[in-house]
Amino acid sequence: MAASCSFRSAVRAPPPPRGLAGARRAVRCCSSAAPTGASTSKLVLEVKERLEREHPGLPTGRSGRDDDEMILWFLKDRKFAVDEAVSKLAKAIKWRQDFRVSELSEESVKGLYQTGKAYVHHSFDINGRPVLVVVAAKHFPSKQDPLENEKLCAFLVEKALRNLPMGTDNILGIFDLRGFGVENGDLQFLKFLIDVFYYYYPKRLGEVLFVDAPFVFQPMWQLVKPLLKQYASLVRFCDAETVRKEYFTEETVPPDFRR
Repeated sequence: MAASCSFRSAVRAPPPPRGLAGARRAVRCCSSAAPTGASTSKLVLEVKERLEREHPGLPTGRSGRDDDEMILWFLKDRKFAVDEAVSKLAKAIKWRQDFRVSELSEESVKGLYQTGKAYVHHSFDINGRPVLVVVAAKHFPSKQDPLENEKLCAFLVEKALRNLPMGTDNILGIFDLRGFGVENGDLQFLKFLIDVFYYYYPKRLGEVLFVDAPFVFQPMWQLVKPLLKQYASLVRFCDAETVRKEYFTEETVPPDFRR
């Protein structure tokens, strides 16, 4: 059983800058700060106009090229760099269009959904985040259609995000690795999952718990960790007891983790 530990570490704030060089650094820091109010609205409008001009074939409406909320979220993700936001948004909206995300429903993914291999928990964690649970021991890549697995993934991420309460921006992902064996390993699906949260739903995954990871999972982790880059800091290896005590109350803990 993996030890309960976090890969995050406290970072001490640097001392205030001094002298001319310090003043220049402070100016650069202030100039890169996030815009507010009217400036933000102008950036949203600029991105919207560029998407309309450069990518007229992309859909409009909710999660489309004229969705102000989505544009603002991607601007924040790209630290308000317009060129980067336009590029990433175009990629995300095109994927949603090609993958037909808006057409996904519980009925359309019923076959795999009924296996219980993944689900959105009916309660939030103690931080008020929607919870997406994946039961790795029920994932069989050699027997299950890869595309259907991807559709189930997209459907559940959409469902979790629709449940976001006011003031909450991200979700908690729990990978239940109890009973995980080599037959459950699926590097291609994990790569897809990384793309989903980096390109299409940036900064929507607040934390990922790998619960009771067996020794056989370690080679898979060594392959996946470099692909995560800075997002590896979101991962915490822990045991089921930690999930119960630190993330839920007795009333809200997912059924799979109740004693």
